[in-house]
Amino acid sequence: MKAYVIEQAGGPEVLQLRDIASAAPKVDEVRIRVKAFGLNRAEVYRRAGKMGPVTGQVVPGIEAVGEVIEDPSGHFRAGQQVATAMGGLQFSRHGSYAEEVTVLRSNVIDLDGISLSWEELAALPESYLTVWGALGRLIDDVPGQTLLVRGATSSVGQAAVAYAKARGQQVIATTRSTANAARLLTIGADSVVIDNGEIVEQIRAIAPEGVDVVLEVVGAATVRDSLNTLKPFGTVVVIGLLGGAPVLENLHLMNDLPNATRLAFFGSGLLGTAALPLAAAPLRWIAQQVANKTMPSLRVKTFDFDDVSNAHRMIESDGAQGKLVVRI
Repeated sequence: MKAYVIEQAGGPEVLQLRDIASAAPKVDEVRIRVKAFGLNRAEVYRRAGKMGPVTGQVVPGIEAVGEVIEDPSGHFRAGQQVATAMGGLQFSRHGSYAEEVTVLRSNVIDLDGISLSWEELAALPESYLTVWGALGRLIDDVPGQTLLVRGATSSVGQAAVAYAKARGQQVIATTRSTANAARLLTIGADSVVIDNGEIVEQIRAIAPEGVDVVLEVVGAATVRDSLNTLKPFGTVVVIGLLGGAPVLENLHLMNDLPNATRLAFFGSGLLGTAALPLAAAPLRWIAQQVANKTMPSLRVKTFDFDDVSNAHRMIESDGAQGKLVVRI
């Protein structure tokens, strides 16, 4: 099969399209014919050596959609339309930048019968599953709350806006550029705040009592400010590192953490584990909402399989104002 491999850390030019052997599935695995895959900063960081050393031959990619080739257990049938994400992809096993990928069965979700193109399906798994993992237990069953998405123009930030709106929440989205405000309103934000690093007063003007939940995509650079937007018993969930290293220096628990508030972190590596089984994930429901046009498509550009290096360049230039996908 053809796959992109990385043999040393570096720029987009180190992505090499090669012929490599496909992996036969073990008893707890599924082999999938990849039809399309989404692109993520995690793959850019992996390629650049920012997520551990590059040793041997690494195939990047943490998500894909396609058709089942083989499932030794018989749980999934050949030809079934599925999605996959995480489960060690690009770290403990070859990733999804390939014509085929062998993945843990626990990280496969049935999408059979959903009337979306492969490109549209590929825009869903990683972003929406991360949002669900971070926010699902906080917002899914309690509509009418106020959610602040800090760093909303990222692909996962946009997914959070669209998902929260579909779950009946009031959504405040932040961006550093006024040029992005219209996009965020279109995908479901009720209000957009231009983020200069200190937004508490702007948030309190919109929600005087504070917000119920903050999804913090920027990270350590703004998390103290985000905490101060909360109402009592509110929660900040950090999922992103857009603002730099994930280090909070000299955190004062009494001064920096407002009374009766919570600070949490969610990493998508938990997806598909016993703690967060994907059998409960609403990805099929999300796909159907997108197909019905009750949730917006977040896909902004589709690349050909031989153009992955340029896709990485677009991500690094911050030129993607939505989800980038690759069609095989």
